[in-house]
Amino acid sequence: MLPLTDSPAPGPVGAPHGRTTLSHSDPATGLPVGQRPARTSTANEPANEPSSEELLQAVLASVEDDKAEDIVQIDLRGRSDMADYMVICSGRSSRQVAAISEKLMDRVKQQFGRLSKVEGKETGDWVLIDTGDVIVHVFRPEVREFYQLEKMWMPGGAQGLSRG
Repeated sequence: MLPLTDSPAPGPVGAPHGRTTLSHSDPATGLPVGQRPARTSTANEPANEPSSEELLQAVLASVEDDKAEDIVQIDLRGRSDMADYMVICSGRSSRQVAAISEKLMDRVKQQFGRLSKVEGKETGDWVLIDTGDVIVHVFRPEVREFYQLEKMWMPGGAQGLSRG
């Protein structure tokens, strides 16, 4: 797996299980554009409130543990206020997509006491999980190929994504 930009991005790039990191950068300078700092815990927040990086690492560990394929993490900081990160991955079947999604929601609840919002679990073709600071899309491969969600969030108009 190769990163799509030279800008520094949190988390391992080219990590096992085909994980890719996408971040938004200025094509002229290669520097991150409009990066807002990730939310970190403060004295005013409950002690169990995770930072966006902690939540991202838990999400990535969960989908890797459940054998998700073609895992892509996208840095949304400075690009969107909906979340700090997006994770896109695939399961081989509707049953695996549903299992990856269900286990992820259970782990986020157990580890952080956070209830996730979910859409699409009934069909198992495309499940969207909103954990707060990390949005997760779990697709069947055919559905992922059809929607090509990564292209919408790719930096600098890149046309392709290297998958392992």
